[in-house]
Amino acid sequence: MDHQTALTGSEPAGPRRPELLAPAGGPGPFAAALAAGADAIYCGMGSFNARRKADNFTDESFAAACRAAHLAGARVYVTVNIVIKDAEMVDALELIRRCAALGADAFIIQDWGLFFEVRRLMPDIETHISTQANIHDARGTAWCKRAGADRVTLSRELSLDEIAAIHERVDIDLEVFAHGSICFSYSGVCLLSSFACAGRSANRGMCAQPCRLPYDLVTEEGRVLSPAGRGRPLCPRDTNTSELLPRLLATGAHALKLEGRMKAPDYVYSVVDAYRQELDDLLAGRKAPAEQREARARQLKRCFNRDFTHAYQDGTSDDDMMSYERSNNRGQLVGEVVGFNPRSPKTRSERFRERDKGPAGTARISLFEPVGAGDLLELRHDAEPDQFLTAIARADATAGDVIEVSVPRRMPSGCRVRIIRSQRAIDAADAVLKREIARKRPVHVLIRARIGEPFSVELSCVDDPALKARAVGFVVEPARTKAVSRDDLIEHVGRLGSSPFEASTFEVEVDEGCGMGFSAVHKIRSEACRLLEACILAPYGRRAQALSVLPSFSSVALSAETASASDPACATTRARSLEQPSVCALVTSLEAAEEARRAGAVRIYLSADDLDAEGVSPADALGRGYIPLLDEVCREKDRGRLDRWVAAKAPVAIGNISHLALSSDAGALPELRSCIPVHNLAACMHLFHRGARGFWLSPELTIDEIERFVPHAPIPAGITVFGRPRVMTSEHCILQVADACVHDCRRCRLRRQSLYLRNIDDRLLPVHTDVHGRSRLYAAQPLDLTPQVPRLLNAGVSRFLVDATLLDPSETYVQVLRAARSLDASLAGKRPSPRQHGASAGCLFVGVD
Repeated sequence: MDHQTALTGSEPAGPRRPELLAPAGGPGPFAAALAAGADAIYCGMGSFNARRKADNFTDESFAAACRAAHLAGARVYVTVNIVIKDAEMVDALELIRRCAALGADAFIIQDWGLFFEVRRLMPDIETHISTQANIHDARGTAWCKRAGADRVTLSRELSLDEIAAIHERVDIDLEVFAHGSICFSYSGVCLLSSFACAGRSANRGMCAQPCRLPYDLVTEEGRVLSPAGRGRPLCPRDTNTSELLPRLLATGAHALKLEGRMKAPDYVYSVVDAYRQELDDLLAGRKAPAEQREARARQLKRCFNRDFTHAYQDGTSDDDMMSYERSNNRGQLVGEVVGFNPRSPKTRSERFRERDKGPAGTARISLFEPVGAGDLLELRHDAEPDQFLTAIARADATAGDVIEVSVPRRMPSGCRVRIIRSQRAIDAADAVLKREIARKRPVHVLIRARIGEPFSVELSCVDDPALKARAVGFVVEPARTKAVSRDDLIEHVGRLGSSPFEASTFEVEVDEGCGMGFSAVHKIRSEACRLLEACILAPYGRRAQALSVLPSFSSVALSAETASASDPACATTRARSLEQPSVCALVTSLEAAEEARRAGAVRIYLSADDLDAEGVSPADALGRGYIPLLDEVCREKDRGRLDRWVAAKAPVAIGNISHLALSSDAGALPELRSCIPVHNLAACMHLFHRGARGFWLSPELTIDEIERFVPHAPIPAGITVFGRPRVMTSEHCILQVADACVHDCRRCRLRRQSLYLRNIDDRLLPVHTDVHGRSRLYAAQPLDLTPQVPRLLNAGVSRFLVDATLLDPSETYVQVLRAARSLDASLAGKRPSPRQHGASAGCLFVGVD
């Protein structure tokens, strides 16, 4: 049979509004997200993503997942949301090229070097700025847009009002977190896992989540301030905005991200399904019946959760956002134990167990929520939270019922009972995973059966009518026996069977008295399905072809190798000649500043808050030779106190992209603090072209990594050679765990004390909360890199900082003098003094994963 075909379609279409963005750690969760109705799915490939411990994908499974998503009308994003080492730049770029050729629609990127290299070398690739890049305000968002980003994922900490203000000022897609786990620290600036868990870096996708562990808040004398039951001061609850969706969408947020790339398919399916239903009702302008809303809320509570909060969306960060009591799954509270029936031991082992732990038996549970057969229940008493049991519900039961479950020991009356694993959710996910096609795409079917003309079937996607295909075949003849009716054609053409499509609406143009064989009709229908698949997938094939002819990135990517190949001159000498090596000091008072200067510090840094507290104006600071140090966070509320420290031709140490944008516009001389990570030459060069005039190396870098790219840097590089690294910055005040908040940070007495978090190994992590209620946590052990000053000098590092944030003026003098003597010895070709007792080299030799 001769078929005439017609394909239409353009490049991959942009996402719909609003976009429900679902997580997938592997093929199973991906299929679950797609079946539940996700508009887009984000996942990881290879080792360059922030969930390296997830299953992730092979090339084959990823290509299959992309194909399934595109045919269903969904998009696929690949997370490349970690900092990239200079030696990894080529591989990271090749990964992006490979994933784009396999079908990825966009890439979520943290590292500025990688981002700008993608924009330079693959300008047609869609790029999204990760929340790890720490963007908090309209100015930082606008900078990202000018840099070429297609979307910005905003910090989790922003309120609905802040999101709306950014949307009003910057015309770019905004992605916001809608559901799931919350990091305690601002994303991208957390080093706690690196320094507390043997180099498992959150910025490299290997976070060990030490924030979920127990800590005591203690005084310098060791007195515990945190009450019983508040033992996890760094453990937030999970975000749940399902009740806020109308307000969230009103902010202009384009994409609603659901967290969970480490979660199982049943979690992904349940959460996506609940939000899909809520969004569909909202977009249709209908209000679901109370029973449906209650069922959706119940569905979310029976997924893994640490209890729920939407404090950040409300603009707060108080105790009600914290899960101080426990860090594991709370599920849903469904009842309480009302009795226990002991059972006589039947075996020898049961008799021994009864002697040690009491008799096994049956716990009777009074329900105020329904349970299902197979649900996993947790029985836990408030008086003995660690002595909990789990049991399986034997049958379905409703609220008001009393059920019995088998338990290995007596559980006292009053024990709370929770569902921590829903069998219904597992069964629902298992059912969709067994489908050959996770989700079918609705299509409009146009059938033409005119006597004397070719029979044709045209399929067009309901969600995007531009995607259409038409199959044309046999010439329609008058019926010899029974004529074909409109209903006959709808029945036979509408059976789209094993195709990825389902008929939604029909338009039939049929002459009276038409005759045809239905087997021929089926062939035309199948051909139309095949052509529509080809139409949808064709742009991805064209893009793959275009990417395949690009030159090897090993010859064109900006890295130490290409820099050396293009300029064989001694890069180290060039970098060192930028300025004379000097000792620098970060201090908290003018007294400490003078002690640091007396000890030999050339560059003196004070935070904007400390300068304000000392009554020093920006003009005075410049005249006295003090360099303002600005916060790693710049939300709209911070700009009034911070922006005035940025001045033309004046140095300033900046901690976020918003202040880089301001500094560049003002003609200032900004130095990038280490919280704007520069781990590769590309980041250094591209940020230099956007105004950076110096940068400070991350404490996660090794000496080998520093020696690799710093010699090629066009601007001075600095490193902290003594001090405790800041490992967390949080909007939530850690001191609130003491349950003594006065809600006025300037009057807070706790804030003025030397306080620590004591971990399970009895190590003390200093805590400092500023006058704005923002907390910073510091490493338990100070760094001392002064013995490595000779190697660092030879690598091109010229600024050596003593971070005296936690030192008094006399201690500041001692440490600055040590650093100055080490630098003098190094310049004279002598060996510096050995490392100070009790200090460490941090990650300088062991690196981070």
